[in-house]
Amino acid sequence: MPNMTRKPREKPAPYKQRSETVTKNKDAPATSAKPHKVTTRKNLTLNDWLVVFAYIDTHPHQSQAEIVLHFEKELIGALAFSQSALSRALKRRPELEARINSNPNALSSKRPRVVS
Repeated sequence: MPNMTRKPREKPAPYKQRSETVTKNKDAPATSAKPHKVTTRKNLTLNDWLVVFAYIDTHPHQSQAEIVLHFEKELIGALAFSQSALSRALKRRPELEARINSNPNALSSKRPRVVS
């Protein structure tokens, strides 16, 4: 019976890691503008959502996209969230407002605390 083992194969080399280089336009004039920082998504606290809800109550005719844009462009205390996150928060609004009375530290929390 012939030998049923395979010949040894070479192990593949590790993948080359891409370096994150920013391509610069050489014809562009010098600027002191800072690039927009891309950060990971952050959950808003209950207090942040209550601020958004108060703004919605005072500006009832604005669309959700306009509200998101308003909070993105604020100079002090800008809040970054999407229109879909705003829509989901508006659905949960009674639950979020009820959480204020249930826990004294709820305003600074991002999620409800479950104690078992």
